[in-house]
Amino acid sequence: MLRLIGKSILNRRATVALTVLSIALSVTLLLGVERLRVGMRSTFAGTISGTDLVVGARTGTIPLLLYSVFRIGNPTNNVSWKSYQDLIKLPQVAWAIPLSLGDSHRGFRVLGTSADYFTHYRHGNRRALEFAAGQPFADVYDAVLGADVARSLGYDVGRDIVVAHGLGKVSLVEHGDKPFRVVGILRKTGTPVDRAVHVSLAGIEAMHADWFTGMPVPGAALTAEQARRQDLTPKTITAFLVGLHSKTAIFHVQRYINEYRQEALVAALPGATLQELWDVLSVPERVLLAISALVACVGLAGMATALLAGLNERRREMAVLRSVGAQPRHVFFLLMGEAGLLTLVGAATGVALLYSVLWALQPLIESKFGLFIALDLPSAYELGMLAAIVAGGFLLGALPAYRAYRLSVADGVTIKV
Repeated sequence: MLRLIGKSILNRRATVALTVLSIALSVTLLLGVERLRVGMRSTFAGTISGTDLVVGARTGTIPLLLYSVFRIGNPTNNVSWKSYQDLIKLPQVAWAIPLSLGDSHRGFRVLGTSADYFTHYRHGNRRALEFAAGQPFADVYDAVLGADVARSLGYDVGRDIVVAHGLGKVSLVEHGDKPFRVVGILRKTGTPVDRAVHVSLAGIEAMHADWFTGMPVPGAALTAEQARRQDLTPKTITAFLVGLHSKTAIFHVQRYINEYRQEALVAALPGATLQELWDVLSVPERVLLAISALVACVGLAGMATALLAGLNERRREMAVLRSVGAQPRHVFFLLMGEAGLLTLVGAATGVALLYSVLWALQPLIESKFGLFIALDLPSAYELGMLAAIVAGGFLLGALPAYRAYRLSVADGVTIKV
């Protein structure tokens, strides 16, 4: 029977190839959407680890997390330096990392922070930041590049860079009189850290020492050395990350910050806020997955349609089989076997196509969108989807198989061959 199925398929190789291709593309789309969903979730979840609270000006917790951690969007207000200093003196606080945003370099965000950033920031499974070359910044005009910045722009340690005001790729206002020197390049993390230029808070203040309300003050220009001698203590920061001595103190400190009387602030729990974000995204996520499943169903339905449409042309073939001793049940299982084999080959081809596409596009997706889609073996959920597709192929194959069975019974050997 298997040899007969194989010969029957080879005899209709053109139609079979198109059917297999449609199933393969459906499987690739379905599994690709699932891989993208899992990759987005793991990438977002792994962006920040070991941080207990993210604190910023009073706003929603999701916008706070997006602009402070993922560098998406802009803050509605800043946090005063005095409030930052007061809050990090709480006895429950083990460490804090200030963050200052607002400038860029050739489309990449510039992040002002302190040396504690390289000591306490964690990503993934509490992995610390590592240097591929150089060291953390020590001088006012030192800069540390993320891996994607260095790779995309071709920068090495020792390169001078000019920071621009604002976040566009092209800026008409640059801090050309106060260039920074690259002193370190971080290893790849698969997080927004890779797409950031890191400088000290003093460097941010030095750049804007002769600026007021976002514009340079006419006639008050300062050289880089003159700016260095100014008081470079920040007046405000965008947000800050907090690590506590004990997890049991999280809610107490969060309430204290949310009720802080000197300034309207909000403290967000990264894990809970990420879950809120995924709840917001769950509806389009499910819709996209449902559309992919419908595409897979359409592919299987197309296979069943092709088998049904070809039955009249194959009545001669069925009559020949009956004339050499085949029973109606043999005809039934022949069509069922063809449908199952086509589905199985289509699913396998779809999996191979998916891995080929991921292998080719993984670096591009990671560099452009910051999403890391792993080339792991299929998960139990993905295997379940593949099993459902193959089972569906067998079930849909029952319709043309039963039709062939009925034709075989009716025709017998009466059709001239």
